[in-house]
Amino acid sequence: MPIASPKHALDPVLLALGNAIKALRKARGISQEELAHRSHIDRSYMSSIERGMQNPGVMTVVQIATGIGVSVSELAAKAQI
Repeated sequence: MPIASPKHALDPVLLALGNAIKALRKARGISQEELAHRSHIDRSYMSSIERGMQNPGVMTVVQIATGIGVSVSELAAKAQI
C-alpha cells in the first residue's frame, strides 16, 4: 500500500481531484482496477489518489485523464480546480 503524501494528504484540492476521477470513472463504467491498468499505475496508488491521500504528479494526472477518456482540463473542471 502506498504511503500517503504527509504534507498534502486530505487537502481539499486532492479530495476534489480524487472525487472527480472517481465520478468520471464510474460514469463511464470503468472499474478502479481497469483505470489503474489503462493509466499504467498500481491499483492501490489509484485508490489512494481517489481518496485524496496522494499528490499525483502532472504526468500521472495526464495518464489518468487519458485512461478515463477526458482531457486534463475536463478533469480539472470536474474537480473545480
